[in-house]
Amino acid sequence: MLCASAAALQASFGGLGMAALATTPRLLAVAGPLTSASAMHHGLFNARAYATVDADTKAPGANARGPQPHEQLHAPPKSVQLDSPSFASGAVAPHPGIKASFAASGAAAPHVASPLAATPSPLAAPHAAAPSPDDAVPESHMPHPAYSPGYLETVRPSHVAPEKVYQHVGFTAIRIMRTAFDKATGYSSVPGAMTEAAWLRRIVFLETVAGVPGMVAGMQRHLRSLRSMQRDMGWIHTLLEEAENERMHLLTFLQLRQPGPLFRAAVIAAQGVFFNAYFLAYLISPRTCHAFVGFLEEEAVKTYTHALAEIDAGRLWKDRPAPPMAVQYWGLPPGANMRDLVLAVRADEACHAHVNHTLSRLQPEQVNPFANGASQLP
Repeated sequence: MLCASAAALQASFGGLGMAALATTPRLLAVAGPLTSASAMHHGLFNARAYATVDADTKAPGANARGPQPHEQLHAPPKSVQLDSPSFASGAVAPHPGIKASFAASGAAAPHVASPLAATPSPLAAPHAAAPSPDDAVPESHMPHPAYSPGYLETVRPSHVAPEKVYQHVGFTAIRIMRTAFDKATGYSSVPGAMTEAAWLRRIVFLETVAGVPGMVAGMQRHLRSLRSMQRDMGWIHTLLEEAENERMHLLTFLQLRQPGPLFRAAVIAAQGVFFNAYFLAYLISPRTCHAFVGFLEEEAVKTYTHALAEIDAGRLWKDRPAPPMAVQYWGLPPGANMRDLVLAVRADEACHAHVNHTLSRLQPEQVNPFANGASQLP
């Protein structure tokens, strides 16, 4: 009986072993494409690596073979297709004012190092950071709008009249915040009352605040998608692109003047308070927060329109060239000045105002209407 049982077990394990051996080629056939896909995604392998592995693993005298379909590697795309239906590839571009050259090349943003990066400006501010080799490295690779000169001149301050309760709450909060912010930064709407240092203090502080909401909202929606195991419906990338765009505003103006320790301490304190307040508010009412940001960006458009008036009057940044980072990021023409930069920043703020006012009218489960790669202003 024991011998019979042993024979039965041996037959069973033998059958399992044969089944495993029969299954191995199918597993390898599946693993091949997966390995190839991972290699293509991370750029860890190349054709030479495959050839080496093949040569090492083949039995001596085996016939040489060409690369199999699952072993063929393809170079990753080097440009973003603006006409693609994929939201992730377009973010909020193309814009109705996008440059035709960018649309033709399929690039969402110029990431070519500017020759101006290594050329110090004779008009540089006394406290501006000295040029370094890092200036030639693009700071941002996220898609963003690039505007035509004709479109930039048409942007004007606008206002969405609050009708719903959440809009009134957001607008009231902005009015209170604007009053306090004007006093803290010494802002004045009187023509010629502000110096260049006062303007930079105002703008730099403004951008440190404006870059928070998009990141907080995008982070919350990201975590919500993870824990609910459901799609986000295209909101996350729009929000993160907004935060990145505001960060680039900040870094661009920091090329003109570096703030002191007291200013930096004030920024840290303001960020700590605002981040936590906005985080809690977004948990309670996302649409109120988006309305809040929409009204905040309306005020930013007013501020930059005021700055443009000062530039046109010759009282601010007269004939000063735009920082190389700005030329690179917005694709400004060679020889662009600060007026060109402020026009592009103002257009960004108008875009953010429109996007957030639109998102505030939607339920969190609805599809992002900008998911097809457009952010047309009304």
